Amino acid sequence: MLTGLNHITLATENISESIEFYSSIGFKLHVRWEKGAYLSLSDLWFCLSKSRVDSNDDYSHIAFSICDSDFEKLRSFLKSNKVQEWQENSSEGKSIYFLDPNGHKLEAHIGGLESRLKELKEKPYKQMVWFENEM
Repeated sequence: MLTGLNHITLATENISESIEFYSSIGFKLHVRWEKGAYLSLSDLWFCLSKSRVDSNDDYSHIAFSICDSDFEKLRSFLKSNKVQEWQENSSEGKSIYFLDPNGHKLEAHIGGLESRLKELKEKPYKQMVWFENEM
């Protein structure tokens, strides 16, 4: 069945503005056309598609990994470019939650599933149930 993440596509009302934003935070632009663009970040295939953006009020977001040594550089870049933060971090590991130019919710996070599970062993969420296939 499914084997992993294939790509992420986000709607954008302004292709140029979105390309500039994502390129400035580390994405590589491969191709652009009238109604879209393909970029990459490491092995991640990322598509921008010209479309009306309809944001919603939930916790859905895309989280990207960041090295500890780059964390403050990104925070400074976002602040100096007046990029809106949409949430304060309250979980394990350093995170910055920010919006792209179209209001898509993004996160830059230090850590991964293994460090999160380790933290949850020490400070479990309410009504947490562990399964045998845990890491």
